[in-house]
Amino acid sequence: MVQEIINVDTVCGRCGKNGMVTDSITGERYCGKCGYVFSDTIQDSGPEWRAFPKDGSNSDPTRTGAPTSLAMHDRGLSTVINPINRDSSGKPLTSAMKNTVERLRTWDSRSKANASAERNLRQALGELSRLKDKLSLSNSVIEKAAYIYRKAIEKDLVKGRSISPLLAASLYAACRDAETPRTLKDVADAGNLRKKNIAKCYRILHQELDLKMPVVDPIQCVARIASKIGITEKTKRYAVKVLKVAQEHKESAGKDPMSLAAAALYLSCIKNFEDKTQCNIAEAANVTTITIRNRYKSLKLDQKIDCSSRNKKSNIAIT
Repeated sequence: MVQEIINVDTVCGRCGKNGMVTDSITGERYCGKCGYVFSDTIQDSGPEWRAFPKDGSNSDPTRTGAPTSLAMHDRGLSTVINPINRDSSGKPLTSAMKNTVERLRTWDSRSKANASAERNLRQALGELSRLKDKLSLSNSVIEKAAYIYRKAIEKDLVKGRSISPLLAASLYAACRDAETPRTLKDVADAGNLRKKNIAKCYRILHQELDLKMPVVDPIQCVARIASKIGITEKTKRYAVKVLKVAQEHKESAGKDPMSLAAAALYLSCIKNFEDKTQCNIAEAANVTTITIRNRYKSLKLDQKIDCSSRNKKSNIAIT
């Protein structure tokens, strides 16, 4: 994970301490002291010029266009004929020349999407840019999703399948690869798709492309759930401690990370006498209350916690 301490507005508006951290991978800006997330999306503040070698030794800063990107169907390398019917000196074109330029524009547009794969890629990547805004994802995740979808086209996995579920599955795989906390339900809601269809396409991509997905750490989901319902920092820190002990005891193996984080937060709320119900946490985590109760029982036994009463001080012994 690449992180850097920025010098602008370094004072946290919540705890009043210095140490704002910008995470270029997940696209989040948060306080390094209290952990409060201020923004889910960061902007590239780098220069708009690029340095090219000149005379074989020195580098000359030159203003250029946008860099090449896999998130564009033509990778940003195509040219466009100006739609304004004027010549280089600004004079209007003659009627004969207008007809010629119009035919050139038509054939230029057709030549850029002369195959079904190109048309498929243009439609899919246009939808990918819309999903990026809805889910507040960074450019690195979008690039990875576009790369996975291009590999799916090369393997002919798009034939006979709808574009939207396969693209959503590629985006979910990219989020998991970048360890960005986005669930399958989040992607399904953003794309207005069925979760079952996306999961089916994701299994196909995982099998055919031989994807190696890292295991999602439930600790990364704690801050997201807690920010939605306003849980205090003390409760979040204890929930992280509970999850670390559960990982040491292999209790988190094979379980949904979001449900584990929700159960740990509920257990921590009981311990710290914070009034948050199972329904509040379940709605923020997009899981059911039954799932939270099941995970809560296993975590409570694993932590040796007596939570019989919320009015009495609990006896907690984390081993």
